[in-house]
Amino acid sequence: MGTIRIIDVTDEPTFRLIPPCADPAFDHRSCDYWEEAERGSKAARPSWLEAPAGGPAGRGSGSAIANPFAPVARPSGPNPFVDEAASLAPTDNPFAPQRAVERPRREGLPRKLVLLDRGRGLFGTYAKVLLEDDEAAAYCQFGPLSAYPRAQRLRDLYPQLPSAPLPAVITCIASSAAARGQGHAARLAADVCDDLAGRGFSAVEAYPDLTRGPDATSGASPAFWERISFRLAVDDERFPVMRREL
Repeated sequence: MGTIRIIDVTDEPTFRLIPPCADPAFDHRSCDYWEEAERGSKAARPSWLEAPAGGPAGRGSGSAIANPFAPVARPSGPNPFVDEAASLAPTDNPFAPQRAVERPRREGLPRKLVLLDRGRGLFGTYAKVLLEDDEAAAYCQFGPLSAYPRAQRLRDLYPQLPSAPLPAVITCIASSAAARGQGHAARLAADVCDDLAGRGFSAVEAYPDLTRGPDATSGASPAFWERISFRLAVDDERFPVMRREL
């Protein structure tokens, strides 16, 4: 085995390192399957790999990229109950933590990278790549449940799952076709679990899809997750749920 590095996807150079899917009909770099409850797709969409010219990387010129699925904000009029002069004055609180929150980037980026960057300053990165001798061998996407409406929709089918505290989720784990069978995906997923524990999560879940072949699913198999200390939380012949306490 060569030199292994695991890096966070935080900018365009690291975004370009995401390896291709084993099935060329799909593409991690243009997948919004988990970000949309109903209409998301794993399809390869080459137009998504380039930043849009002259505007935000989203759906239409006026979309809110921080939350691409939120309704367009309506302009608000003046509020007669607010003292505007007072609201504009800086409030000096010497006991408040002095922490600058880094804003998500909204313009000049490929659409998928905008989705992966939504957690900037609050959650952190939503994706990691494992490199072997500087060649991308595995990819993992993850994040808080609130970032992935399809995971929440699937979770709603199973009332036996604990509702609090809500877990982090791993929505995609995959090796490149050339790196299959070398343990890279398991190593990357285990690293992500350690990272999520460090971010304060007490559990993480994954959602295998047993209706699809291994090249078409993003959730691996129950046996894969059991190898890295997940347990079968919901036994379903099509859509089981794997869970690991952190």
